[in-house]
Amino acid sequence: MLEYRYDTQLLIEGTGLDEDIVGNYFLEHFKGDCLLAVGDDTLIKIHYHTNEPWKVLEYCASLGEIHDIVIEDMDRQARGLKG
Repeated sequence: MLEYRYDTQLLIEGTGLDEDIVGNYFLEHFKGDCLLAVGDDTLIKIHYHTNEPWKVLEYCASLGEIHDIVIEDMDRQARGLKG
């Protein structure tokens, strides 16, 4: 069993975004690993492994418009199942 089950990926589109602030918020408020928060002040790409992807979505939606959302169950993938 994986420690963090869901591979959560999305884009945040907005104004005045800061990848360092977003990344630090993740590290301080969410349990997970493999964080990637890169972009500029109008678009940030997020990649994060967590057991609570809905919290990630809620926070990111508070920053701007979220899209290209992908949440993959890595436990199912490890067992050779789809989804």
